[in-house]
Amino acid sequence: MSTAVLAEGKVIGVSWSNFQEERWKTDEAAIKAQIEADGNTYISADAQSSPGKQLTDVESLIAQGANALIILAQDASAIIPAVEKAAAEGIPVVGYDRLIEHPDAFYITFDNKEVGRLQARAVFEVQPEGNYVFIKGSSADPNADFLFAGQMEVLKEAIDSGKIKNVGEAYTDGWLPANAQRNMEQFLTANNNEVDAVVASNDGTAGGAIAALEAQGLAGSVPVSGQDGDHAALNRIALGTQTVSVWKDARELGKAAAKIAGELAEGKKMEEIEGVVKWADGPNGVEMNAIFLSPIPITRDNLNVVIDAGWVSKDVVCQGVKAGTVEVCG
Repeated sequence: MSTAVLAEGKVIGVSWSNFQEERWKTDEAAIKAQIEADGNTYISADAQSSPGKQLTDVESLIAQGANALIILAQDASAIIPAVEKAAAEGIPVVGYDRLIEHPDAFYITFDNKEVGRLQARAVFEVQPEGNYVFIKGSSADPNADFLFAGQMEVLKEAIDSGKIKNVGEAYTDGWLPANAQRNMEQFLTANNNEVDAVVASNDGTAGGAIAALEAQGLAGSVPVSGQDGDHAALNRIALGTQTVSVWKDARELGKAAAKIAGELAEGKKMEEIEGVVKWADGPNGVEMNAIFLSPIPITRDNLNVVIDAGWVSKDVVCQGVKAGTVEVCG
């Protein structure tokens, strides 16, 4: 088999879970740019939300001569055989953003427990007591439980003392906003609309919860959290219907993952990567090498941060916002 590969450069194969979500296009651009800046070659595949297709995608990337793999797992456990196949062939694997709990996968993500803490803290500052609802992530994604654990760390004392009452808590199948909205509607009905705060785990689920609040005339008076820095959510923060979006600059994550994959492809050991920590907090307690980036909570007071970073334009953030209500919108 004669594959023409540039002698000096490496081939980095990236397996994506799906491209229906806008978020991953941002990550891809950052990964590709860094791989090419390092003199390496980018090849990729889109699993289109199928765990089965993702396994064949990884085999195909290996067959195309990948010297290292970056994998955004569709299903955390279904992907394990692919990691084992790569490891058997001496090909390093970087588990991207979502946990692949295997010692042969290097884990890079944002600190999801910290995201949960920041979400709860921002809501608690606005509403330190009363009836709380928790709109959680997908039960198939380990991140959903990391987020909830972080939220509970911050709120435990107030819940134990009775200042805060948990009056509704549900996972959101597939992280879909429509499912979050349905759950929120049920919690509002069950509590005669007496809900004082909503801790939602991402911006999509926050949007669903806010739609349910809006229908009852409660949007803007009930604090709601989120994460991802979705453009619609940043606009809701300016409008006052969402309290916080914990922003994880996907461009930083992509850049870091590409650099690490390149170094591993060159033969660097996982434990030699700059900034690496030993981590074993996954569901099965497997010890892994990991890097955690720090997230930033975005509220009305620091919307300029995402605008200045070129993440979003001022027009998008300020759409429909009354003059003089938000500093950044003038």
